[in-house]
Amino acid sequence: MSTEQADLAAIEDVEEAMRDVVDPELGINVVDLGLVYDIRVEEDNTATIDMTLTSAACPLTDVIEDQTRAALTGGPGGGLVSDFRINWVWMPPWGPEKITEDGREQLRALGFTV
Repeated sequence: MSTEQADLAAIEDVEEAMRDVVDPELGINVVDLGLVYDIRVEEDNTATIDMTLTSAACPLTDVIEDQTRAALTGGPGGGLVSDFRINWVWMPPWGPEKITEDGREQLRALGFTV
């Protein structure tokens, strides 16, 4: 493995960092809500995230992008990745079946029936 490859962020680490990105309406992270469909890390250590929202009309994409920037590129040492890109995707559409068990527990704790 070359030094360059060793410096690439692991997909698991990017996914874990994305747990710091919280849906502003529901207060649950985007991973456990099932909004993150795919994560790739390119050779230049740029993360590409295929992601959806609970509604195509959601006005909060800027908030989620700002939280993603802080989670992935902020912090001491410059962050986990050098840059990121979010591909907003609408197919397949999001549905409650995509919520992880951890997400379901968090929603129940907030009083939602799932």
